[in-house]
Amino acid sequence: MSKKTNLPETDEGATLFNIDPMIMKWHYEVDYIHSYAQDSPFFAGLSQGKLLGSACMKCPSRFATPRAHCMTCGAKTEWFELPHEGKIHTFTTCFFGGEAFLKETPFTLILVEFTGVDTLFLSRLIGEHSEGIRIGMSVQARFLRKSRFKVTDVYFVLKADRND
Repeated sequence: MSKKTNLPETDEGATLFNIDPMIMKWHYEVDYIHSYAQDSPFFAGLSQGKLLGSACMKCPSRFATPRAHCMTCGAKTEWFELPHEGKIHTFTTCFFGGEAFLKETPFTLILVEFTGVDTLFLSRLIGEHSEGIRIGMSVQARFLRKSRFKVTDVYFVLKADRND
């Protein structure tokens, strides 16, 4: 005589939404291994409260966003620390966003201009500012206390002692 064997049952399963065609939902999880390669110092810097840019060693070009080679002459770049203060070059208010930002809508994106840097830095402007945002306003970088090693680890707030 053979002994009956049953698989253990769990609460996991699929939720059926439609039969024809069959549409169902089930939980799926995967660990994702990612490398920032040559941009790794930028993301490591964010975790230490540093905003790093790239400077060309052959020409005077300085970039607010990481790049391994100069956009002007093609030479290799080196890291330098950007100031934590800048000015709003332009801005937009987003009323719709990707899944990661849905709870924050509406939110404001700004392009930050740093003195002596040739390119702009895209980031979020956080805080109570409603309709009062203007081009040229002073902003200050802030960093998440617990780094996620993402570009959203840095954000900007309006500088308290603005002179604009």
